[in-house]
Amino acid sequence: MNTKIAVIGHAETVERVNALAAEYDHIEILPFIYAHSREVPELIERAFMCDVYLFTGALSYMYAQEKIKRKSLPTVKIAYDEYTILTSFYRLRNIYNQELDRISIDVYNGNHMEEVEKELGFKNKQIYSYSFGKDAHPDIDKIANFHKKLWDEGKIDNVLTSCKEVESHMKDYGIPVIYMSIPEINIRHAIEQAKSMTDLNKNTGTQIVTGYVRIKETESLQDESQQAYEENLYQLKQILNEFAERTDSFLTHSRDDQFVIVGTKKMLDHLQKHYRDFPLIREIESALEMPIDIGFGLGLTTKESEAHALLAVDKCSKDKRSLSYIVNERKEIIGPIGIKRDIDTSRLFYELIHKARLNNELSYNFIDFITDRNNEPFSSNDIATFYKVTKRSAERTVNKLLSGNVIKVSGEERPYLKGRPRKLFTLNQ
Repeated sequence: MNTKIAVIGHAETVERVNALAAEYDHIEILPFIYAHSREVPELIERAFMCDVYLFTGALSYMYAQEKIKRKSLPTVKIAYDEYTILTSFYRLRNIYNQELDRISIDVYNGNHMEEVEKELGFKNKQIYSYSFGKDAHPDIDKIANFHKKLWDEGKIDNVLTSCKEVESHMKDYGIPVIYMSIPEINIRHAIEQAKSMTDLNKNTGTQIVTGYVRIKETESLQDESQQAYEENLYQLKQILNEFAERTDSFLTHSRDDQFVIVGTKKMLDHLQKHYRDFPLIREIESALEMPIDIGFGLGLTTKESEAHALLAVDKCSKDKRSLSYIVNERKEIIGPIGIKRDIDTSRLFYELIHKARLNNELSYNFIDFITDRNNEPFSSNDIATFYKVTKRSAERTVNKLLSGNVIKVSGEERPYLKGRPRKLFTLNQ
């Protein structure tokens, strides 16, 4: 069955997406073309038969944000990132013969422009940038007026815009303007992300796992040697490709120093088996000899798991060591995984025998179970799987542990779209 992707954008960009999508199997592009971004919310209502919504412009996405959130729509945005800005600067300088000076630019994320300025060493250039992603609501007139004011004050000679509507305004004012051209690789990444997203969502409806992997010391590595930096990225990609094959997951390269890996049950099972000893971290550290961040997010949708993965990788960044955290669908932080936690097994054994009234064999088994999971939250289903017993038998053991105050309820998990949530437990220590 084909993946139906609603491509929402201006005619020429939609045509480019359609042309590139023809190279992929089992993809059907449904074009939704607008003249003005404010038409997008109405277009979404007409795209109800689509699997995923691909936005070619950040401004159109902003107009649709409220409806996307309310309907929990799976969405992908073509990135207007540092690469887009650098490509646009190249075109400005080499095709239009304009100096990279006395210009104004509008972008969704101002951080991308700051990175480009730092990379190119722009210190004495008169470049004025406007980040419209910070605005509470999309406002084309506000962006256009930013450029017009600078023009009227004689501060700029050209405008570089990421918005078609702003380009139209500038032409009406008689102000020289160039519309940013999206690099082909950014379009391909968006198509691949949209396909991966729907492939996963059409799976069995189980939890989705998204992982963000990045090198901690990107700047110092780039300063040391561009060749060494590229070699490290290549090695990292090879290791992650092998990990993706072992866990039946998808791997994409979201930006120079960051990879995204998306999977379902097999990857989740792998993570749960390696709470204490996470070999992926050791393998990457050994090959790169550099610390890394690995953040995993769990969710019932790709969007939810991505948001949780970002929280997890942000948690990793607060330490100089290589770390990996998991943020589950309740936004609870698990980890760091791969680092052994101290468990007072002598005290635990005493409580299992005298408080929970378990026999010696069950007590030793439970100690193996809790240490193997690195004292992370567990369900009765986890006990049933570990002991290889029925769910009813596992529930009887859990009830004894609760009655003896050996464990306590710590939350719930919902591993499937349908059905009641499972209770999670932790040691009451």
